[in-house]
Amino acid sequence: MTANREVLFVAAENGALRGGKVGGVADVVRDLPAALDNHGWTATVITPAYGVLHKLDGATQLASVRVAFAGATERADIWQVPGSFPRVRNLVIDHPLFAQGGSGRIYFSDEPNRPFATDASKFAFLCATVATWLNEGEEEELPDVVHLHDWHAAFYCLLRAFSEHHEKLRHLRTVFTIHNLSYQGTRPLRGDESSLETWFPELRYEPDSVRDPLYSDCINPMATAIRLADTINTVSPTYAREICETSNPAKSFIGGEGLEELLRQAASEDRLVGVLNGCYYDQATVSMGWSQLLPAMRQQVASWANAQPANPIHELAGSRLRHLGDEKPRTVLTSIGRLVAQKATLLIAAGKSGRPALEEIAGLLGDDEVLLILGSGEPEYERAIHEIAERNANIVFLCGYSEALADPLYQHGHLFLMPSSFEPCGISQMLAMRAAVPCVVHGVGGLGDTVENGRTGFVFTGDDLESQADAFVATTGRALDLRREQPEAWEQICTAAATRRFDWEHSAATTIRDVYGNGDD
Repeated sequence: MTANREVLFVAAENGALRGGKVGGVADVVRDLPAALDNHGWTATVITPAYGVLHKLDGATQLASVRVAFAGATERADIWQVPGSFPRVRNLVIDHPLFAQGGSGRIYFSDEPNRPFATDASKFAFLCATVATWLNEGEEEELPDVVHLHDWHAAFYCLLRAFSEHHEKLRHLRTVFTIHNLSYQGTRPLRGDESSLETWFPELRYEPDSVRDPLYSDCINPMATAIRLADTINTVSPTYAREICETSNPAKSFIGGEGLEELLRQAASEDRLVGVLNGCYYDQATVSMGWSQLLPAMRQQVASWANAQPANPIHELAGSRLRHLGDEKPRTVLTSIGRLVAQKATLLIAAGKSGRPALEEIAGLLGDDEVLLILGSGEPEYERAIHEIAERNANIVFLCGYSEALADPLYQHGHLFLMPSSFEPCGISQMLAMRAAVPCVVHGVGGLGDTVENGRTGFVFTGDDLESQADAFVATTGRALDLRREQPEAWEQICTAAATRRFDWEHSAATTIRDVYGNGDD
């Protein structure tokens, strides 16, 4: 076991803090540091405070940093905040820039003609603050590894490589994790208040090291980190291979999203590694019977309806829940996730019949069988699923985010649907399997790495969107038939799913060996 090593995580999210999570990156940033601690690594996680996280109970101010940014000197305050794991240090940075777009809001959606403008500025400032704080620290206090997560933390690589004011950073091993290549944070090099030369007007950078492969007048932070980090890793081995291939919309294949050449180059240099994320199995989960879950769902929908009284989605969900009986339905299908293109395209995609896959699956359900969908996201997907639910009385669409409902829904489901168009790793399928619920998954990325067709769940593929939608429906139908007609075989799959382990301890050991290089570089 490697001892006396330290790693600093830099990320936009941290699931260890109440209000610090939006997506799966927050789970990794919460869980991996705790597993690293068991291998002798001391972990610190630093994120923006977003105007609220530094006010959590037990927060104490640790330091103040004077940061050169956008032609001025800004003061940023660093706070230490208690998190889920006492041995992991959680830091947040307070500055007004992080509360732009609303206090407590992690990401902001700009106008279509200025994508990422607000977020890129605040995350560039995050990296400038972290870089300044580290560079001003004593040598003995510096981490052995700086671990950056997604494009939000990638600007750190820019400063490490080119800033004459951050010399110490060049001696710190820097690794970069790609959680989702679809979001790259591209902004102009100049000529905009949210641009590289506005943020860092005195920086003498090499344009070829930061340019977007398609837009030569833009910085692509994801591409910058791929070029400049010591090691790049993704959160599953299959995703690491997929992103070295060119995306093919005609075949509905999502690959390198324009960065495949850079990734192939990194792979040829042995700088690209795929390490599967983990899941915790020893944590107690709150057991909730159907008689408790049903009123909890009704109460949550009522709360959403009070906040959005004109939203017909909540009205329909409330009506459907009122008609659900006090006895648990004979079959409960569940789907939990963000409603974005990655997660929801195949739910609403049409097969040869011309009808959406979700509607076809609803047609496979008999009396006393129901499909519960929990999630929210982009309006077009929310609308599409609502319209399908309107036509199918056995679909209950819970349009929102609720951790309180997610765990019991995993526990009460009989079959979990996760037809992601691509999936860097995925945690939902692991949580469902942990609850002895087999999954129907698209055999891409981490889904293909975690679900074994016919043994722990059901895997489908397809050569284009239509065939994928048809395969999704057919595979779900086969799973339902197996449960109805061969209960013993079904129970074997449930048991195999529940006993399959994707352990964070293994992920941590692999990360130390293959990504951190034991911290010796």
